[in-house]
Amino acid sequence: MHVLGVRDAGADGDALEAVVDRVVDRLSERGRVGVVRYDATIADGTQVRESATRGGDVTYDLGVDGDWTASGTGMGVRDALDRLATDCEYAVVVGVPSLQYPSVLVGGDGSDREAAGEVLATVEGPAGLDLAALVDDLEAAEPHRTLESLVARVKASPAADRAGAIATFTGRVRAKDSADDARTQYLEFEKYEGVADERLAALEADLESRDGVFAVELYHRTGIVEDGEDIVFVVVLAGHRGEAFRTVEDGINRLKDEVPLFKKEVTVEDEFWVHERS
Repeated sequence: MHVLGVRDAGADGDALEAVVDRVVDRLSERGRVGVVRYDATIADGTQVRESATRGGDVTYDLGVDGDWTASGTGMGVRDALDRLATDCEYAVVVGVPSLQYPSVLVGGDGSDREAAGEVLATVEGPAGLDLAALVDDLEAAEPHRTLESLVARVKASPAADRAGAIATFTGRVRAKDSADDARTQYLEFEKYEGVADERLAALEADLESRDGVFAVELYHRTGIVEDGEDIVFVVVLAGHRGEAFRTVEDGINRLKDEVPLFKKEVTVEDEFWVHERS
């Protein structure tokens, strides 16, 4: 699922909503769209609407309670995106600053760029949108994946009726190797642009060529991944558990060996690129 933020950078509310409507309409031509909205007027919970009149196939309205969390639910923006990822090809996040996904800023002169992700466009209103270029740029960005969404993808394989096993691996940020270690706050991953994606695709194809293996999904997050969050997933659809387990193990081992990803570790005491200390 590709995620796009739309944020007010000085525009009036009508201009912001008009941009959201145009973006959602265009994305809806290509697939199912979920919308996540931060709304400070909602304080009693998360409203979820199917076929929402304000655009999108599913809309989550997150009320104010701490750090963009829906009151009474404990659900934040990432939780909402995780829920949408299984069923949606796109998600539009409205009104959330410092979003770590590509964004469109509405209003302002382009200097207000607090969003952590790449700013794809700065516009005064819907007339300034180049929707074709915006969609191309969005689809070139890293998608949002979850274990559940990857399992759903392999289940949709044409060979699924021949499969008796799905095996998965999840790698996560470990806070400590031992009780006396300085606690890891987060890891930051960078990939060798172009090369990493090519090698990941080649590795998936090689693993899928094995006898009894029908579908393989490999996904590794980039950017900042905080303590306790998931980093990497391997999902294998196979005829039997033996092929599934072997391919999952080979998949994660080869991903670490063959795909050029660079890891910075930030602890409460220090920060360093791991490959420089290895």
